[in-house]
Amino acid sequence: MEPAIVISILGGCILLLLIIGTPLKPVKMVGQGIIKVLIGALFLFFLNTFGNQFGIHVPINLITATISGFLGIPGLFTLVAIQTWVI
Repeated sequence: MEPAIVISILGGCILLLLIIGTPLKPVKMVGQGIIKVLIGALFLFFLNTFGNQFGIHVPINLITATISGFLGIPGLFTLVAIQTWVI
């Protein structure tokens, strides 16, 4: 296929998306996922702040923040148990 045709098709698709708009449900789901990961990182921050007195430290990274964000407090306790007994 000619490069001009490919560029024209891609430009038309972009223009169509700009006119019609993006579907809101996938954007909303991604936004909620990002918020949950940020809340999980906040949970881990407070755990590390207050758990420092008891020798509890769980590193804050994308995986641990995702686990504590999506699973909530039980996920946070699970991370502490894994950190204490397994590692």
